[in-house]
Amino acid sequence: MSRTLQEERNLKLVQDMFDHVLIPFDADAADRYIAADYIQHNQLVDTGIEPLKAFLHKVRAESPNATHDIKRRFADGDHVIVHYHVCRWPGDTGFAVMDIFRIAGDKIVEHWDVMQDVPADSPNPHSPF
Repeated sequence: MSRTLQEERNLKLVQDMFDHVLIPFDADAADRYIAADYIQHNQLVDTGIEPLKAFLHKVRAESPNATHDIKRRFADGDHVIVHYHVCRWPGDTGFAVMDIFRIAGDKIVEHWDVMQDVPADSPNPHSPF
């Protein structure tokens, strides 16, 4: 199934946001990609762009060498889904993340996520990726 031009733009917007905001934890770049009245569903961060910026500053201070390894991205209309692996420091098994972003007016306006620790030992031979 092929993507629409809008879905391609939405994927690019979210990838650019990862490249310029989430991966470098650059709170100052958030306004280019995220709406001021952004709705947040992550239970670790209050809703709105300012709490997100504060969270990015905190995470950057705690884990400045964190990596985000994107495994897959999907677009469905005005939603983009990103599945990726976050490691906070070298040797960290990290956690698997599934983000869902809703796009409107060429900005991210809403976000949901689910995070799961990646165990060092698992009875399941299949990785979460």
